[in-house]
Amino acid sequence: MNNLVAQKLVQQEKLKKALKHLDYSYKKILTLPMDIEKLDEEILETWESFAARFARVSDIFLSRYMRTLVLLEDPGFSGTMRDFLNIAEKKGFIDSAKEWLMIRELRNITAHEYSDSDMAVFFMSLKNKCPMLLKLIHKLDS
Repeated sequence: MNNLVAQKLVQQEKLKKALKHLDYSYKKILTLPMDIEKLDEEILETWESFAARFARVSDIFLSRYMRTLVLLEDPGFSGTMRDFLNIAEKKGFIDSAKEWLMIRELRNITAHEYSDSDMAVFFMSLKNKCPMLLKLIHKLDS
């Protein structure tokens, strides 16, 4: 078996597992309050767990799985994340490189400090984009 094909299968399994964890966290945050000042430690921990799982899924999908798909089509391809996403969109692997770049930016924010005033907006952005990530499970099973 080709090394890239093997990598694709490994990343696909990691992605499926991470998506199940994200789905669990997403269902938990759907009814949680967004008023940052009213969040207790338990609720904040749930939001932060959701953010970490969102970041993990987006990282596995974009940095590993999507790169592998593109390299399977064109083994000599190299470029930035934006380049990989543009090729992935052209090949029909994703619908919109622009949308996935926004998800990548949200993933990057997860790794940095953010103020309390930004936190509510950040959590709401993750919540709004999460269904797009969760739809990946259908692509992986087809």
